[in-house]
Amino acid sequence: MAGSHTNQPATFDTDAFLSGLDAIFEAHQAGTKAEPYLLQAMEDAEEAGDEAGLLTVLNETMGFYRSQGRHDDNQWVIQRALELGLKMRIEGTEAWTTTLINAATGMRAAKRYDQAEALYTQALASAAKTLSPNDRRMAALHNNISMLYSETGDLAKAQTELEQALSILTTASVDPASDIDVASTHTNLALVLIERAGKAGTAEQIPNPERDALLDQTMTHARQALEIYRNGHLEHSAHYASALAGYAQACFATGRFAIAVTNYRHCLDVITECYGADNDYYRTTVSNLKAAEEAADQAGFGPGEPMPTSDALNAGSNGKKTDTSAVNSTSYAPPDTAPTATGAYADTGTTPHDISGLKLARAYWERYGKPLIAQRYPEYQGRIAAGLVGHGSECYGFDDAFSHDHDFGPGFCLWLTEEDYAAIGAELQHGYEALPEQFMGFGPRASTVRTQGAGRRVGVFSIGDFFQSLTGYRKAPAADKPHEWLLFDEGTLAAATNGEVFADPLGAFSKTRQGFKMMPDDVRLSLISRRLGMIAQAGQYNLPRSLGRNDGAAAWCTINEFTENVCSLVFLINEPIRAGYMPYYKWRFAALRRLSGRMSTVLTDVCPKLESILRLSSAACFGGAGFGEGGKGAAPAQTQIQQLVEGICASIVAELQREGLTTSDETFLEWQRPYIEAHIASDDPVLRSL
Repeated sequence: MAGSHTNQPATFDTDAFLSGLDAIFEAHQAGTKAEPYLLQAMEDAEEAGDEAGLLTVLNETMGFYRSQGRHDDNQWVIQRALELGLKMRIEGTEAWTTTLINAATGMRAAKRYDQAEALYTQALASAAKTLSPNDRRMAALHNNISMLYSETGDLAKAQTELEQALSILTTASVDPASDIDVASTHTNLALVLIERAGKAGTAEQIPNPERDALLDQTMTHARQALEIYRNGHLEHSAHYASALAGYAQACFATGRFAIAVTNYRHCLDVITECYGADNDYYRTTVSNLKAAEEAADQAGFGPGEPMPTSDALNAGSNGKKTDTSAVNSTSYAPPDTAPTATGAYADTGTTPHDISGLKLARAYWERYGKPLIAQRYPEYQGRIAAGLVGHGSECYGFDDAFSHDHDFGPGFCLWLTEEDYAAIGAELQHGYEALPEQFMGFGPRASTVRTQGAGRRVGVFSIGDFFQSLTGYRKAPAADKPHEWLLFDEGTLAAATNGEVFADPLGAFSKTRQGFKMMPDDVRLSLISRRLGMIAQAGQYNLPRSLGRNDGAAAWCTINEFTENVCSLVFLINEPIRAGYMPYYKWRFAALRRLSGRMSTVLTDVCPKLESILRLSSAACFGGAGFGEGGKGAAPAQTQIQQLVEGICASIVAELQREGLTTSDETFLEWQRPYIEAHIASDDPVLRSL
């Protein structure tokens, strides 16, 4: 881990980090110690400039937040890990495969199923190039994909993925009879088979003989899982609870209620030992135990009762059906992998009155967009990206009730490659336009004149056309074209990289979008230098002179210049790849507040200081003699503003020093520019000040 702040360069020891994290989990202290440890490790890896180490920490953090059910907190970690991987250009490596798998699993746990499937698709393609066919990680990938299909109701595909995983593990294992991963896969197969058996009368229309065969397979897999744990003496493993609960459910489904009760009780003992009793895993198992106890009481069977025939499945001694839906069939993975039920709009958590534009767009895509593509363009399902990106407050996540009066309503974007757009773009746009105009109490979409036709914000686009309409470029300029990067307005880059991508199975849209986030470091340093110059000129030099001249209007303008450049500097120092870009003036402070509230953001004290300057500016600029009536409040306000300005500049210098960009203590920021520009590698004169 990084040492104290000395003259020695910081280093990051990845092996020591992983050993420390393992020790926390082995001591069952994850609930209190893991998060601080992970966040500190992020800081240490960043301070050391160890991108590979940081990616390791981010991957571990994804798993931890997933295990805690903190899916909203996990979104920024997932995004940052993917962005860092692309920045490192590790595509085609095992590290990229692992990151894709972890990101996909995090999205699945958050019920963002389209994004999860797209990431899993990319992970499979990456794994085929980077892993051997019998690599255990390949089995884990198939296992995770099966959970996605199980949660979205495609049980046949879920079974196929699990069977692939089991085949890989059995081949790769030194001793399959005591291999915990083999056992877990048997348990997962048992649960999927139970669900398939229970779908008689639904779309699958499984006949009773096939149903009986599925239940026979269920018991076989459930028993094999328990045998493996016992053969390997793994009864105190946290995952043993999964095998016990899976076997209990198999017994419940086949009418062995008393055996189900015994195994649910044993399962609770293991959960208590490993996780405690204050968690959903424990509570769900208690609920399932009660259902099994009630069924056993009604049936009157003893522990060794025979399995009923298919006609008597789930029946008690009186032949009355027992409702197996009383048992939650998706509760038997440990908390870090437990799947959850899905619903049509479960991820919105809002009413039609307060829904955000992004959530409305996602729900509209789920309800109408996905079926449109699946039914009319099935051969393109794995090639079309969907989401909402671009201009508009909803793309930044800042919209509210005031935003509903223009350019708001049901809608989403579909992005196609040039080839696919030429083939079906126009036809798909017609299909999009035929979708219902009203949805969840909103609509028709209120579009202003400039957001119609070629300027539309939603609908069908080729990827290149979409980004060209926003930036003037079909893809981001190359790193050796700094003059082109310097032509961009930050608000333009913010619009090209904001919003959410709901699905991108091909990855082409996300890769192009990501290119605009990957500002070359020489360009970033050049812009930091420019911002330092303007901050010094406006806030440290011209503001006190304007106030001294009693020119309130000029002072007001200098405060605006100072504020804009400080805001921009905060985003640039935190790096666009993870912080994004400063949006246009309307949402500047909303974005700065959000960035300042994130973990691992630097210069978090700047935002409240800038807001204090703005609150004081009226009195400072127009409250004194010569500025207007009264004139009593100017001097104190002017003093406070200048103190805040110098405090902000001192914070900036301290951060530049911490990042190794300067060795100077000079707080007049103009004199910091040569130190910053000394780190610019290119000799292109456009990057340097005169």
